[in-house]
Amino acid sequence: MPTKISAEKACSVVNPRAANRKWLRRTKVRSYLQKNLPGPVQDDLADKETTIRKVRDLCADRDLIIAIGGDGTVADVIQGILESGREKDVRLGIVPLGSGNAFRKALKIPKNLKKAVEILTNGEARDIDIIEVEGKAAGFVSVGATAEITHQVKLEQKIQGLLGHLLAARSLLKIKRQEREVELFEGIDEKGVPFSRKKFTLKFLDCVVAKTNYFGYSWRVAPFARVDDGYLDIAFFEIGFPKYLLLFPLIYFGIYQRRLKRYKAKRVILRGQGLYVQYNGEVLGKMDKVELKVIPRALKVLAPKSS
Repeated sequence: MPTKISAEKACSVVNPRAANRKWLRRTKVRSYLQKNLPGPVQDDLADKETTIRKVRDLCADRDLIIAIGGDGTVADVIQGILESGREKDVRLGIVPLGSGNAFRKALKIPKNLKKAVEILTNGEARDIDIIEVEGKAAGFVSVGATAEITHQVKLEQKIQGLLGHLLAARSLLKIKRQEREVELFEGIDEKGVPFSRKKFTLKFLDCVVAKTNYFGYSWRVAPFARVDDGYLDIAFFEIGFPKYLLLFPLIYFGIYQRRLKRYKAKRVILRGQGLYVQYNGEVLGKMDKVELKVIPRALKVLAPKSS
């Protein structure tokens, strides 16, 4: 059945700084969305905390919140919905207007704005899982080298975006892999054998924990992740950074990941000195222990019927 939308029960939340301020620069795009989206559009949100708080408040009397932006905006809206406690009642709509498209691609929501808006009316609500990492909602998390790059770009460099990430990557050539402790709960190994608990140590450059297949910039980092299978998809890159760079084209398209040590699990704990952690392209911090778990069927997202 097509989704019925009441303008009084819907609201859109936009990140005005998404994709190099596309919302502010492209007046025709902004005008089209303001005219065709149900309910009002909130575009005066200054930062992440304000967005989450506003969404949490909107959920009190709305049953559809539409995120306009990239993965950061979508993640902030999801966080607000979950904090409201109404995740079983409030649906999430996505209109892509950012550089990060992990959620959009995982749900097969088209990048074309007109088609994405049509899904808000003609699509179906789909239950998806979410990663919880230290109280934050995420579609993907990385621990190690890529998180360290994110840390440098977000907090230490003036140059942002793809160029900023490439520049930051140069400093990681001297990184040496350190031994980390890994603890997994209620999972399946790469051979399909179930387990209740596994504990081991690894020297990994990067650990990727995902529900969506992609990172930003269309990087297919987790080809085996599924948004609704009830498990975290966990992969370990046990290679040095020079080899990582050499193999990056294969890693970017998700081909090399077939050779990685991979697990499905409902919870994972990583321990080690100075673990860099990022989620949805945002810096979480540097810590000695990080715990992640899956929240099955955490919320409802409007997606194409074919997805």
